[in-house]
Amino acid sequence: MSLLLRHQPELGGLQLDEQGWTSVSDLLAHLQTKDPSIDRFRLEEIVATNNKKRFAFHPEEVNLIRAQQGHSVDVELAYRPVDP
Repeated sequence: MSLLLRHQPELGGLQLDEQGWTSVSDLLAHLQTKDPSIDRFRLEEIVATNNKKRFAFHPEEVNLIRAQQGHSVDVELAYRPVDP
């Protein structure tokens, strides 16, 4: 997932928008070609339990997912600066 969402989305036929979001169903379709046991429930579990919080579902559009950090592709994550 990191490879697809952070570095090479084209390997999975994915399109990232300017903020890195892509379709959950497109991601699942690709992941299931490698491991048919991965479904929406398993994907939600991966996102929720990742200790580095690398992935997130869009807060309003439930069919969008992205990597939260570490992109080597050009995306603008729209984070606001905060004081330490």
